Amino acid sequence: MAHYQRAGHIPAKRHTQHRDPDGRLYYEELMGEEGFSSDSSLLYHRHVPSAVSAARVWQLPDQAVTANQPLLPRHLKLHELFAGEEWKSCDAVRDRRLVLGNADVRISYVVAGTTSPLYRNATGDECVFVEAGTATLETVFGDLPVKSGDYAIIPRATTHRWVPSGDGPLRLYAIEANSHIAPPKRYLSRYGQFLEHAPYCERDLRTPDGPRIVEDRNVEVFIKHRGDGPAGLAGSVHVLPHHPFDVIGWDGCLYPYTFDVADFEPITGRVHQPPPVHQVFEGANFVICNFVPRKVDYHPLAVPVPYYHSNVDSDEVMFYVGGDYEARKGSGINAGSVSLHPGGHSHGPQPGAIEGSLGAERFDELAVMVDTFRPLGLGEAGRLCDDGVYAWTWAR
Repeated sequence: MAHYQRAGHIPAKRHTQHRDPDGRLYYEELMGEEGFSSDSSLLYHRHVPSAVSAARVWQLPDQAVTANQPLLPRHLKLHELFAGEEWKSCDAVRDRRLVLGNADVRISYVVAGTTSPLYRNATGDECVFVEAGTATLETVFGDLPVKSGDYAIIPRATTHRWVPSGDGPLRLYAIEANSHIAPPKRYLSRYGQFLEHAPYCERDLRTPDGPRIVEDRNVEVFIKHRGDGPAGLAGSVHVLPHHPFDVIGWDGCLYPYTFDVADFEPITGRVHQPPPVHQVFEGANFVICNFVPRKVDYHPLAVPVPYYHSNVDSDEVMFYVGGDYEARKGSGINAGSVSLHPGGHSHGPQPGAIEGSLGAERFDELAVMVDTFRPLGLGEAGRLCDDGVYAWTWAR
């Protein structure tokens, strides 16, 4: 993010001495993007942030993908992945299951009931959508409470953990980039301020509530990083002599934040508006959109559901979260479903959906869409929960 934030205690000038009440120096760490040429923050630690006392290999969950061949649209039933009470012993990091992926982005799903280990994704930013449940996202910058409908944007290499709360499961849809994730450039001024036409603004973003200090020793941090495994990934566990949550203050323009999808103000028109009006974030070679409850097209001859369209340059992934899906009636798609419409396949409303939508004034639907500019492969979870019949539903 481009707007400046500060929390806790920091010196009056950067890169100068900052001491505790007993005269001991704090340790300044710069966390920055693009080799000191983009957004960054300065964090002040009580202990040396580079210290590692032991390390071992972390065997990541299966990251291999299978090509979508033969080329087919697919319906993936994510709610079938965590059966019964299995979720109660799962955490939001180690038990993620890969649904779809390519060289730019990986989409995973997890249902969690227990606290995750400390975790750092060193391959790219994460955008995690909370489908259901509540939790605290504890980070080196401070805490972020999250709830159903929230996006959590977590910058690359941010040490954090997920702490579920409440009695029900925490359902997370994790979009992991090999790049950074940010609001679309067209929403921002050249100085990074949200422009008037943007469907959300700085006031809608929630930032950490202040530094979190934890006194502990010999603490494990699970790290996902570049390597020679599937998708070019590998995992390691570092044992730190002191807990990494030892930051007494920080400031800058790089930090985790959350955004409630209910604060997205939909853009509508007299006739059907194209998907870019629903965009919320972007990464390298992919975009993230959301479809929220909204007033629909008001031309007297409007067709409210989408027209048939060919994804010439992208694969489209739609995660259905809540409400009624006018364009997908009769397809078997419900909350918890993912539809994959690959490039090269013309897709649109199911048979009868166009006629059924005529005269509608409002759509009550909530969905998160990822469009990728390189083909997606099916992860182990995607292969397992594919319904096998969605491709034929337009021929009924």
